[in-house]
Amino acid sequence: MNRNIAFLELKYGNIYGGYPNFYAISEISLLVFEQGSNRIFLESWVNSANVDVVNVFAQTNELGHTIGRGKEVINMRTRRRFRFDEEFRLEEHDLSYAFRNLRSTKMAIRSFLLRNFKKYRFEDIVVFDGRRDIFLCERAGVDFGRHQIIDIQKDLNRETDYLFSLNKLAVVIGFEMDRSYLRSNNLEYWLHPIAARQLMPKSAAFDAARLMMIFNEYTEHHDDFLMKAALLLNKIQNSKEEEEKRKAAEAAKAADSEE
Repeated sequence: MNRNIAFLELKYGNIYGGYPNFYAISEISLLVFEQGSNRIFLESWVNSANVDVVNVFAQTNELGHTIGRGKEVINMRTRRRFRFDEEFRLEEHDLSYAFRNLRSTKMAIRSFLLRNFKKYRFEDIVVFDGRRDIFLCERAGVDFGRHQIIDIQKDLNRETDYLFSLNKLAVVIGFEMDRSYLRSNNLEYWLHPIAARQLMPKSAAFDAARLMMIFNEYTEHHDDFLMKAALLLNKIQNSKEEEEKRKAAEAAKAADSEE
């Protein structure tokens, strides 16, 4: 018997020049995986409110390790991106205008999720570090009372005592997308072309696809997953030690040249 499981990913950010603790949802992706048939369904919602939000993104190396963080500003209506200015602040009337624009999106968020809850009829929703994702959806009026929320980052943290990022885990499983196929170390799934077109890097849909592949590798090939995760952490540690040695050698060379 086929059984559906859903993967929820959000993109959100602060209003540019607004309060640092207020977040606006810019994208929602709900990927539904039909266990048994391996069919994938992808539903996406994009906020088109005329509001500028701050996008914070990780800068990673080839091991998926975060080496820095960047910030940019995106207008949700035009999708135009521009430079982030730490000192910029909105005037009170402009901030009120932004809040009014966002207020009308709550119904759209609620309708999008509840419609797809009913359409696909699943019990389990998998998230990654998803406490804020769930909170933002609930603030829009979404009720998760009939669903079980599975936070795979928390499950992994309990098992490995390490807080993995989605980027690191994508490296662990060897995630790749080749046209209409999603592939990892042990798995391969076909994607409908309409779904494949939504999987743009750095989008909520792309992260939902990575999350699904990570979850399936973790649950279906558990021992192999943990072994490759340990190997990656060793590589990261070795890379850090080599970088420290390189910096120490450069500092010693600079000190010698000054004498």
